[in-house]
Parts: sequence; structure tokens; C-alpha cells
Amino acid sequence: MAQVDAKKVRNICILAHVDHGKTTLADHLIAANGLLSRKSAGKLRFMDYLEEEQRRAITMKSASIGLSYGDYSINLIDSPGHMDFCSEVSTAARLSDGALVLVDAVEGVHIQTHAVLRQAWIEKLTPCLVLNKIDRLICELKLSPMEAYNRLLRIVHEVNGIVSSYKSEKYLSDVDSLLAGPNGEVSDENQEFVEDDEEDTFQPQKGNVAFVCALDGWGFSLNEFANFYASKLGASAATLQKGLWGPRYFIPKTKMIVGKKGLESGNNKARPMFVQFVLEPLWQVYQAALEPDGDKSMVDKVIRSFNLNIPNRELQNNDPKVVLQAVMSRWLPLADAILSMVVRCMPDPVSAQSFRISRLLPKREVLALDGVDPSILAEAELVRRSVENCDSSPDAPCVAFVSKMFAVPLQQIPPKGPQGEILNLNDLKEEGSGDTDECFLAFARIFSGVLTSGSRIFVLSALYDPLKVDSVQRHVQVAELQALYLMMGQKLEPIYSAEAGNIVAIRGLGQHILKSATLSSTMSCWPFSSMAFQVSPTLRVAIEPSDPSDMAALMKGLRLLNRADPFVEVTVSSRGEHVLAAAGEVHLDRCIKDLRERFARINLEVSPPLVSYKETIEGDQSNPLEYLKYFMDKNADFVEKTTPNGRCVVRVQVLKLPAALTKVLDDNADLLGDVIGGKQIVQRQTSGSLEEENPIEALRKQITAAVESDIDSVFENDKDRADKCKSKWAKLLKNIWSLGPRQIGPNILFTPDIKKRECDVGVLVRGVPYVSTRIGLMDNSSNGAASDTASEEVDRELHLEAQSLESSVISGFQLATSAGPLCEEPMWGLALVIEAFVSRDESDTNQAVEQHGNFTGQVMATVKEACRTAVLRSKPRLVEAMYFCELNTPTEYLGAMYAVLARRRARVLKEEMQEGSALFTVNAYLPVAESIGFADELRRWTSGAASALLVLSHWEALLEDPFFVPRTEEEIEEFGDGSSVPQNTARKLIDAVRRRKGLPVEEKVVRHATKQRTLARKV
Repeated sequence: MAQVDAKKVRNICILAHVDHGKTTLADHLIAANGLLSRKSAGKLRFMDYLEEEQRRAITMKSASIGLSYGDYSINLIDSPGHMDFCSEVSTAARLSDGALVLVDAVEGVHIQTHAVLRQAWIEKLTPCLVLNKIDRLICELKLSPMEAYNRLLRIVHEVNGIVSSYKSEKYLSDVDSLLAGPNGEVSDENQEFVEDDEEDTFQPQKGNVAFVCALDGWGFSLNEFANFYASKLGASAATLQKGLWGPRYFIPKTKMIVGKKGLESGNNKARPMFVQFVLEPLWQVYQAALEPDGDKSMVDKVIRSFNLNIPNRELQNNDPKVVLQAVMSRWLPLADAILSMVVRCMPDPVSAQSFRISRLLPKREVLALDGVDPSILAEAELVRRSVENCDSSPDAPCVAFVSKMFAVPLQQIPPKGPQGEILNLNDLKEEGSGDTDECFLAFARIFSGVLTSGSRIFVLSALYDPLKVDSVQRHVQVAELQALYLMMGQKLEPIYSAEAGNIVAIRGLGQHILKSATLSSTMSCWPFSSMAFQVSPTLRVAIEPSDPSDMAALMKGLRLLNRADPFVEVTVSSRGEHVLAAAGEVHLDRCIKDLRERFARINLEVSPPLVSYKETIEGDQSNPLEYLKYFMDKNADFVEKTTPNGRCVVRVQVLKLPAALTKVLDDNADLLGDVIGGKQIVQRQTSGSLEEENPIEALRKQITAAVESDIDSVFENDKDRADKCKSKWAKLLKNIWSLGPRQIGPNILFTPDIKKRECDVGVLVRGVPYVSTRIGLMDNSSNGAASDTASEEVDRELHLEAQSLESSVISGFQLATSAGPLCEEPMWGLALVIEAFVSRDESDTNQAVEQHGNFTGQVMATVKEACRTAVLRSKPRLVEAMYFCELNTPTEYLGAMYAVLARRRARVLKEEMQEGSALFTVNAYLPVAESIGFADELRRWTSGAASALLVLSHWEALLEDPFFVPRTEEEIEEFGDGSSVPQNTARKLIDAVRRRKGLPVEEKVVRHATKQRTLARKV
């Protein structure tokens, strides 16, 4: 690879909502480099080289290509806009330094625009805004220049508002650290942050906003027009550029640029300079070219004024659209406008990595230095500084990050190496890949040093810790880089070496990396932080081969698919099924197609989607104080079960947790797992200040705040009752014994209250508030005295046996919360108190074991059954996952769209008409179970006019009682006497899951209890 100064390199990605013009824009940038003819640009979709992408007309994977602009080298990554492939956006954003964010000028900001802006913010990319499809404002919406200006102004403000909300979120989380300097002074880095927050991110007058029509190949930023008008108006280009956006007006008499206040009181016809000098000339050219009675001399005037070299065959074409495209693409070339903005506004790798380092390699503050080799810490710090400085010297440690693995057919691998040597294609197959024709390449960026073909390198997984000896054995592999390639879309160009700041494809890592990894020339290197994904795989199907003898081929194909797709999940269920989890229907279709045609090459049987549910109880959320008082009262109801040998009595109470607390527990499952498992929580330093003083402390504050916010929302006007409720919850939260299921779920097991029950039936299994202690909700030395006094009152041997049964109680709780009573789905948002009383053993021990089994197993099973029975008696409810659905449809199809939503049990949130268009935008919540086939039905009923985008939003309880039976007169009058009541939605969903799992279902086998009917009619 030719040596290029790192300051002359730009790594950028294109991010946008689906169908906003990313791949079309990339086509024109590629055509400007001579890799594509100008006529094909925008129609060929060069970066969508997969057959499925061309068929569906959407991008499904991120692909890179190397471009040049002057003496600059630009690595461009095109990314998908569909929500199903948002993982590809994450892989593209991690390897880039800047992002071109496209927004359709007609459709405006959509849900995926929010997602990609957040992704760019998380990865600390420098964004530039591209407002695409400006021509639609003229041709379709028929807007005047002033109306178009107001529309563009509103979109820019809206996008700035989104980014500003992320900045505000960061500011609020760091408000304490801003004043953490001595004497309350703000540090330099934080001062820079405050100043940066005071102005908008996207400002056309700064040059980081472009106005384009990607399909016709033209575009501009304000500096093009500022340079053109500078000589005519006798003003400097810099002054004009500042005046060409916003409420700035040009006074011809005085040749002055004034604001609104500087206008004369009677001058109502004054137009902003952007309208007068930019949009009006554009509108005049379009009207002259496209309208039958248009002034054709206007087009000739533009050609003469700018010395445009246009072939006569294009100017004399009978199609006015071709003439217009020829003039506009040469007057305002799209590639020049975009690439000049990229070079001018986006950072080079050296400057970008200096402020992205806090996201890529957060500084680790090692709290315990016992047994740590100082030389390892010093070398790890040296590696971090090399990455921060983008050190490309040969002596610098080589560090790269692989964001994904992708499969390439062997036929597409160049047959020659970088020196022209002939390669043997049979040697390119990965070890253990068998007869497959796929070769796996790593999509990587070099952050430090020089990567050379044939060199040996360490592959570090995300769990690697250079300070732990056992981590070296489990999380480090040594690999040899067989070849490096420069990616040119579908084509690969072999190179011998690549310096820091470049994006390359690497062959030889297929057997060492599953999804992503860090590559380093030294083991004294921390792994890069994990990538952030906006959604999780929620759509699951079970897969099996049509021919059972093809099972080995299916398993091999699933392994290859799991490696090739960064977002797919392949698991084996408890029933032995191979389960494939994808982000949505489109993603799932592509995965199944790849399995059938590329990786497994066998016929497959695919089950209907396996939708996940949760189980909870109704609870009394209207009066939480009374509900809590009753739960903590001595005379509260409980479920009692006894072990088969009669030695242990188990009593269980159940309480519904506040919704906010359930969400906090669910969102922080990974951190809770580390805390409860006793793992070392590493403090990470970012932006010169601690992002969080302590993750455990932050979690404790979140839990407390969640409970308090839920209580405050109920008792808005009653502070006394709110305070009483908070104090009772604070007392409860000090007694968290365990979480479930899997020790990290959103269900809580509280330790029993010693004073609440009398010990008349035996010794109570007390439990220890282990989780509360680990999180810091209580002190370590809070319940020692009570156990000492109790141990004097009871038989010591029985007391020790009760202590040994604590693990059995926890195991029973885990089993119950992982499989609820309705359809054996995990429980959700429940708190349980389990009181297990152990009595003396007065029978023959050996005979009891033979008859009833091990005592610990009996306790475990009894606790599980008691918990499930307690839930069944407390008005159980089914909880289903909900999609947030954004729909766009013309006015005439609004009724058909609402009919589809009604059939799918959707709940409409809002409906608004897009300004200046006949399109309506509707936001709704749609159950995941009802989303299967939703897009196809919507297109069928609206003749393809409506589109929908789904993103997983939250879990929501179905309010229907699955065991509803009419009892009151009104209910009997409405639903009948009970025998003819149809099953409600909740019961149908429960029965469907039970049938799938092979569980018994209550249903009528005989529908007509009359005599046997025959086909013959005998009169």
C-alpha cells in the first residue's frame, strides 16, 4: 500500500434512515474517482453487490471502499439504514472518525435518524449533515423558495435538537465532575465541553451542512455560493458565508448585510440571503428546464456564466430531465461538494484518535496493586499513548480492532499476492471449514503501528485482562496474518502492509475470531471497549434439516453463519432445538437464505417464530402504601407447602415491584452479574474525569431513584404518604437475598422478617441479605446480633441444618422465576418472601431418603411449587414485548393502515401530518407476537404506499385475566353463563406457548355433545 501521511487520511461512514439515499450518494463519490461511469451512478448501487440487496433495494451490510480527492485518501464505509441491520451501523461507526448523516428533505427526521445520531455520539464521531432530495421540494411538493427554506431550517433545528439532548444528557451525568477541580474550578477539558455545548453542532455557515440531490448528482455547501458571489457583491467570501444562513438580509442600496432588526419597517418583501442568492437561482433553473413554457435562456446563461463543458448530445436530448441533470451535475458537482466538506470538517486519524481514545480504550484505574507487575502497567500505558497519538512508526506497538468477520466466496479472493505471486485457492480455505467455498475476512482498522502480511499477532477477546495470569490462557490466541487487502466494494486489492489510520480486510483470522476482537503485537494491552448495539435479537425460530442425515451440515452451517453475521445468535434450547435469533423479519429471511444457499446448502424446516413472554401479577398500583402495609403485616396471606417427608414447611408471599425498579434491574443485568459474582469492578476514566465515581454506587443510586420516582408519581399531592412508602421500601431493599432468574433477573427474593412469624413449627431458614450488602444498600454488620440470640434458644444442630438449606431455598427461587406457572416463561418484576421452617427429624433417616429422596432436593422442589402457586393466586398476568412502530402513509390509505393496526392489537400513540406533504406519520406500539407478517400485510392493504419501521421498545403486561369467568350479572349478560365464553387474547397466547412446549392445555375436545352425525340425510 502506498505510504500516505496519516494527516491526509479520512475515515468516514454514511449513516441515515432507510431509503434516504446513502448508497446513491456513495455511487456518485465512486464515479468521481473513475471507478464507475457517471451515467450508472445512482442506478447501479455499486456498494450493494449482494443479490439479496439488489432484489430488495436496501443495503444489508456495511462495505468499505478507498477513494482519493486531490492528495487525500478517503476510506468510505456505506452502512444499512434498516433497523434490522443496525449492528452493521455499529461496526461501521467503530472504524470511522467522521459520519455523513443524511436526512431526506421531504420525509425529515425519522426513528433511525435518531438511532444513527446516537451511535455517532456514542462512538465520538465528528458528524456532517447532508440534506438530500432537494429536487423533491421543487418537483413534487411545488414549494416556493421561501417555503423550502423554512422546511430546511426546521430540519436543521430538529437534528441539532437531537444532538443537543445527548449533550445535555452527558452534561447532567457529569455535573458533579465539572466542579470537581480545586476550589470549584472547572478543568480545561470540561471547560471545552461547556463551550462546545453552547452552540449548535450543524451550522451551514460553518460549512458542515450540504444541500444535495444525490439522484441527479448535484450538491453544494454555502462556501461554493459565497465564493461565487464574493466578487459580484464586493464582499469577502467568509462574510458572505456567515450571512447566507439564518435571518440575514442583503440591502442592495447600501450593499450591507443586516439582521431582522436592521430592515426598514415597510420592507415586508425582503427575503433571507439563502432564499435570494441560493434557492431562487436553483428554482429558476429547474423551472426553465422542466416547464414547457420555461425560459430556456436561463439554462444557457448558467452554462455561459460558469463555463460548463456539456456535450451537445446531452443538451439536445428530448428528455428535459436529462438536460437538467447534465447542467446541474456540472454546475454543482456532488462529489466535489461532499468530499471537500469531508476534508475540511472531518478530522484525520491523528487528531480523531486523541479525543476518541476515551471511548476506544478507557483509562483503567487499577484499585488493587497487590501482585501486579508494574512493567505490564507501564507497557499497557505506552500502548494506550500510541493509540492516542496514532503512532505509525515501525517501532510502535501494532494495535488494530476487528469490528466484524464477513464471508467472501473463494472466487472473489485475488489469485495473486501483493508481489504478483500466484496463490493456491485450496490453501485459502479455513481449517475445519470442510468443503465450503467461503473464506472469512476480518473487517479491521489499524489504530497504531504497522500491520504486515505474514506477521504473527495476539488476538485478544473482550474479557482479556493483562494483569491476570489465567486470562492469558483463556482469552488470548496467537494468529498469523495470511494476507491484507484494501477493500474496494466487492473487489479486494492485495497489499503487503498498512499503517495506522487505515481500514483493511485481513485473511487468516477465521478460526480465531467469532464476532469482534482486538489485535495487538504485545500481550500488555487492554482490549478495546465493546461496541454498542441499539437493539437486541428478538425474533427466534427453531431450525432443523428436512433430512435428519444432514444434521452435521446444519451444525457446520450455523457455525459459519454465526461467524459471518455480527448480530445473529445461535443457541440450543432446553428441548434440544437449534434456535436462530435475528433482529427482525428481513434479517431472519437473509440468514435463512444464507444458510440454505451458502453455508449449509441443505433443505431446512423453519418453525413459526418463537416469541418470548414474561409472567407477572396484577398488583395494586393505585394505592402502593396500603399494598405494602398488607404485604409486611403479620396477618398477610401466604401460600403454604410442606415437603414430602413433613420436615420443612414453606410459606411464600408475593409482591409486584415498581415498574421503574424492574427496568433498572433488567437494564443493569451485566453489572449486577459482576457485582454479585464478586468480580473486580474496574473504574474507567473518560474525558479527564471519572464518568462514574463508582459503578456500584451509581447502581445503588439508580435503584433508590427508581423506587422514589415511582412513589412520587402516585403520591403527587401527599408528601406524608409518599415519605412513609419510601421508608418502607428502603427497609425492604436492605434485605435483598437474591435476584432471579440466573441470579441477575428482575425478580427479588427478600430475607424473611424474624419478628413477623412465630417459630412454632421449627427453625426459620433466615437467609443473608447478600445482594443488598454487595450493592451497598446496607452495612455488613447489621444482622449479627439477632442470629446469636436465636442460636441460644434453639437446638444448635437444627440451626446448622437450617443454614445449610439456604442454598436450596435460593435454587428453588431460581427455578420458579425461570419458569412461571402460566406457560413456563420467566417471571417479571416480582418480589418474593420465602419462609422455610425446618423441624426435627423423628423418623428413620435411611428409610425417609429411600421413600422421598434427598432432603435438600425436597426443599428445592417445594419452594418452587410454593412460589408458582403464590403467583397463580395473586391474579397472574402475561407480559409481552412491544415494538415502537413508525408508519408513513398517504392520506387516502390512512383507513386501510388503521384497519391493519387494529387487527394486530396495536395501540396508536400519535398521528401527525408531515408539513408540506400529503404523508401522515403515525406512531404506535405493536406486540412482537403480532409483528410477524405485519409489513407484508401493510403493503398489501395499502398497495405498497405505506411503510413501517419497528424497534423493540419495552415489556408490557396484558391487562386481561387469562382465567376470566363471568360472575356478576352484568358480566353474565355480556359474556354468557361461562360455557360459551370465547378465550381471551391472554389465554390464547398462553395456550399457544404451552402447546409449543408440549405442556398440557385445557381445551374442549368434544364441541357438539349430540348424537353421531352422518352425511346421509334420512327424512
